[in-house]
Amino acid sequence: MNSNGEPSQTALTAAAARAAHLIVDDEPLIFRDTLAYELLGDAAETLVHYHRANGAHPVLASARAAVVTRARYTEDRLEEGVGRGVGQYVILGAGLDSFALRSPLAQRVQIFEVDHPATQEWKRARFDKAGIAIPPTLTFVPADFESRSPADALVAAGFDPTRPALVAWLGVVMYLTRDAVDGTLAMIAGFAPGTEIVLDYMLPEELRDARGQSYVEQVMPFAAERGEAWLSFFGPEEMASLLGAHGFEVIEHAGQRESVDQSLWRRPDALAPSRLSVLTHARLTAR
Repeated sequence: MNSNGEPSQTALTAAAARAAHLIVDDEPLIFRDTLAYELLGDAAETLVHYHRANGAHPVLASARAAVVTRARYTEDRLEEGVGRGVGQYVILGAGLDSFALRSPLAQRVQIFEVDHPATQEWKRARFDKAGIAIPPTLTFVPADFESRSPADALVAAGFDPTRPALVAWLGVVMYLTRDAVDGTLAMIAGFAPGTEIVLDYMLPEELRDARGQSYVEQVMPFAAERGEAWLSFFGPEEMASLLGAHGFEVIEHAGQRESVDQSLWRRPDALAPSRLSVLTHARLTAR
């Protein structure tokens, strides 16, 4: 959360990338967040303007590719999970996620958005201003990770830890220390066996391609300057080991290219995958 009471710059720029995908990029679209622009409020046109004016710039195109692929991959995994009977969806660090408002699937699952209390107050205010009613399947879970366990806050909000859930943890891991990542995974490991997690993380330098490395070199210093330094990088094997230590079995590691149908990369615009980040999908085994 910024000192001016707005969500973090990361939450705003991620929503702007989702909004810009519908405006700047050509078909086939990878992900359709039809509410991102509206949820950005007064910041929408300023943030989306960068993409309008410089949509082919490798940094902006890479940002859009990372954001839309992780969103598409996660909601595809959720749809599969709901088909198997998963009835709870936990979004850690939800930011301006709009799933609960736009997806028909949201009517079939109880959604728990976990984020800083001030971020959620700002988001609720955006709902009110836009005349958007909070759907009955959505529960806001205000949680200051430094003062209270998100698990306690979730249970207090109605989450049932004895029933499997899908946990989305996107765009967060790189901003945390390894100890903090380990602690969050330990918390999720206390949920019911069969619970699944989808998380993304930045690759270390030796595993990036040229496009991914260029993105890091240009964006990482800027992120640090605005108080959102990147602290942790993982390779897939390293993440698998960390997950395994908490009882998770990896189902899949997916880079940006592999995370969506390959036909979506046959496109006329500047959107292209890079070896910058990886999504890992894992399931909590019986204890």
